[in-house]
Amino acid sequence: MSGDAIRIPCPDGRPAAVFGLARTGLAAARALMAGGCEVWGWDDRDDRRAEAAAAGITLVDLARCDWSRPWALVLSPGVPFRPAPHPVVERAAAAGCPVVSDIELLARAQPEARYIGVTGTNGKSTTTALVGHILRSAGRRVEVGGNLGTAALALAPLGRGGTYVLELSSYQLDLTRSLACNVAVLLNITPDHLDRHGGMEGYIAAKLRIFRNQTGRDTAVIGIDDRYGEAIFTEIAARQHQAAVPVSSRRAAPGGVYVERGRLIDDLSDDPVPVMDMAAATTLPGAHNWQNAAAAYAACRSLGIAGSVIAAAMRSYPGLPHRQELVATIDGIRFVNDSKATNADAAGKALACYETIYWIVGGRPKEGGLAGLEPFHPRIAHAFLIGESMEAFAAALAPAVPVHRCGTLDAAVAQAFALARSESRPGAVVLLSPACASFDQFANFEERGEAFRRLVHGLGGADAASRGSAP
Repeated sequence: MSGDAIRIPCPDGRPAAVFGLARTGLAAARALMAGGCEVWGWDDRDDRRAEAAAAGITLVDLARCDWSRPWALVLSPGVPFRPAPHPVVERAAAAGCPVVSDIELLARAQPEARYIGVTGTNGKSTTTALVGHILRSAGRRVEVGGNLGTAALALAPLGRGGTYVLELSSYQLDLTRSLACNVAVLLNITPDHLDRHGGMEGYIAAKLRIFRNQTGRDTAVIGIDDRYGEAIFTEIAARQHQAAVPVSSRRAAPGGVYVERGRLIDDLSDDPVPVMDMAAATTLPGAHNWQNAAAAYAACRSLGIAGSVIAAAMRSYPGLPHRQELVATIDGIRFVNDSKATNADAAGKALACYETIYWIVGGRPKEGGLAGLEPFHPRIAHAFLIGESMEAFAAALAPAVPVHRCGTLDAAVAQAFALARSESRPGAVVLLSPACASFDQFANFEERGEAFRRLVHGLGGADAASRGSAP
């Protein structure tokens, strides 16, 4: 084990069980082993068990083990916890074994570090990465990860003076008790993952856990551009338990940070100060990214970073893959990879950025399908449908939008390019923004986005294929 690895100590020499051996579970197992803990690892997938065994993790079938022995079950985010727990979770809980997340273990292992937690339905990854970029630009010692990129327990130990910037999913928050965020960011709440939380009430309750354990020295940064966020801000501000900062990309937010006519405004001291023109932050296009930027600004200002330093860092921010990533321009047609848009709300934010869209959409649909995207129909030149949702989305879009049943991503890319080239419309954009999960045809949204990149580069004739964000 590396000398700078996080170590999770083992109480009383008892084993820890880790269920789910993908990125998060493997990191948890390694941190436990580094702390001298016996680990029982298991995954329902054969390939993941094989990878774990190759990494030296002892495999124990957690559906048949003696649950009186482990001191905890570390649950990966992909394993159902509520409302219908996985049978392994049920067995552990019935035996009184605590069920925890990797974030919980990090908070216990690194209590002296500073924590910035970021959650919300959409924008978590961009905001988390942006906050990390700003803090690094300001010379702070920082580790960035969680639900984004590096698993929490694969990050370096920081101790006092260091800052963890963590993307926190609702699944992780559901199983986290000890984390006290110095800055807790809630970007937005729209219906998503409702099956995993027993409905909207359970989903909101999971998100609100990010504010638990905050004190009067801490800050809650809350997006007020949706009705849930606005209500949560009003409630937390009224409690006056911690500082509450509103952020918006749509309207003035007194006492907070907002974007007005394309300019980022700092109103934290009740004296609005223009900070920067958001057009200068080329990798943060669109109003949804402006909300992310406002939240990141508020979070970093609460840690004492100067506004000018934050603005400079935003201008140099490189962006994230699969989030309105400009893959190439071929014959004047831009190809944009927004594979991270796994629900209608996220897809709508991309659709709002372009005027002539050859839209590749579909996959495993979320609850609500494409509801709410009707205002964007005039922007869509053609829709190219893929995945399990193909017929349902065809019915939802036609006749307002011309639809093409492609089935697969490779067919959709080829047909979209052919049609966009033949029509030669100014400003044409082939946009992969699926509004769906990827699991019907791909392992995850990253694999789907990488497949899109390969297909686009295979078309040839690229004028530009450098990574960046559109437009």
